[in-house]
Amino acid sequence: MRTLISTAFISLDGVVEGPGGEPGYRNSGWTFKDIEFLPEAFEIKGREQEEASAMLLGRTSYEAFSPVWPDMADFAGYKAMPKYVVSTRLTEDDLVPNWGETTILRTLDDVAALKQTEGGPIIVHGSATLNQALSDAALIDRYHLLVFPLLLGAGKRLFSATDKDTQKLKLVEHEAYANGLQKNVFDVVR
Repeated sequence: MRTLISTAFISLDGVVEGPGGEPGYRNSGWTFKDIEFLPEAFEIKGREQEEASAMLLGRTSYEAFSPVWPDMADFAGYKAMPKYVVSTRLTEDDLVPNWGETTILRTLDDVAALKQTEGGPIIVHGSATLNQALSDAALIDRYHLLVFPLLLGAGKRLFSATDKDTQKLKLVEHEAYANGLQKNVFDVVR
């Protein structure tokens, strides 16, 4: 069974919307405004590209990343790996041709079936709505969180507000950095 890893830049109050400057969010670009850049705080991002064998995205994140990431040196490791997009609306004609093999999945059952295949970890970037659904369906195995010392208030959150049983996490890696960022890696306890 493959490990499904959710990776996120997240504010202290749980917001994941618009970290890189995406339009339409009042606090867009919050990961690089007023926070000193320390390369060591982002080491996990390079490690994710080396360790992942596939990437899973929701439609909105795919539409945001696919025009940009294929040509970015920072994300070169993702170009060759298979990508999966969970969407009920995308068609094959909507997929970009220069980002390698991309498969459209229609349901969470398709994601569960993908997890049962052979291969290494699958990394989920962005995709707030998808992350909430995956978490509520108990499909996420690990969280890689870079927590920013910010309170953003309104915005899309990583975790849903669904009334559900407690889900226990085990902290397996952590570090705090001089700029206030915290790396927290949690395994989901089953």
